[in-house]
Amino acid sequence: MITSVLFDMGGTLEDIYVDAQSEWKAIEELRDMLVSYGLDPEVEKEELKSRVDAGWVRYGKYRDSCDVELKPIPIWCDYVLEDFRFPREALAPHCEEIAHMWEVTHFHRALRPRVPEMLEGLKSLGLKLGIVSNTAALYQVFDILKEYGIRDYFQDVTLSSVTGMRKPDPNIFQVAMRQLQSAPEECVYVGDTVSRDIIGSKRAGFAKAIQICSKLTGEKDCGIKREFEPDYIVEDIYGVLPVVRELVSAK
Repeated sequence: MITSVLFDMGGTLEDIYVDAQSEWKAIEELRDMLVSYGLDPEVEKEELKSRVDAGWVRYGKYRDSCDVELKPIPIWCDYVLEDFRFPREALAPHCEEIAHMWEVTHFHRALRPRVPEMLEGLKSLGLKLGIVSNTAALYQVFDILKEYGIRDYFQDVTLSSVTGMRKPDPNIFQVAMRQLQSAPEECVYVGDTVSRDIIGSKRAGFAKAIQICSKLTGEKDCGIKREFEPDYIVEDIYGVLPVVRELVSAK
């Protein structure tokens, strides 16, 4: 019997993509923030971007090798801004603010059309709803859910930055299930990537996995070993509702 539906955030409940405009805007805001903290990087913005990009590559290699998510302080102090040798005691108090800015500026984000209607339909079925999201900020997901007006639909929000585990590690899904008090065979997961969402939820024993493609799907799933495939693919996020309704009625 299906009792719970859990969602990925970026690329699933919200459209998300990066372009040159958002990349440079994030760099400019980062520079302004650092200067305001008394931490002037003392390089041109092109050099700042080059070093920040290299720092994210370093962190990405570490993170993806072990499916571990660090907190904002080590991410920004030890990886992204490591080349600048800023005093840790001066940078650390601002790392969550920087991480939050980066998540909402480096990425274009917008709630997918009809998400509230879809969530309301799932709620009317008596289902428990949750989120399992990879993110490098502690509070940004909570804040943007409130901004979108959908925070109250979710009984649980499990984040990689809080748990220290990243999808596809099945343990992050286990944390969410324990917080929802749901068994894996009662759960459906909805995400935009096979590499993180479908494989991770299936490893955790979820009954069903639904994929909705995003602008990041091709990049994230390029060259992966497809250990699992989605049970369903939907073109529109509202399409999750009839799929789940059918699963619930099949009990």
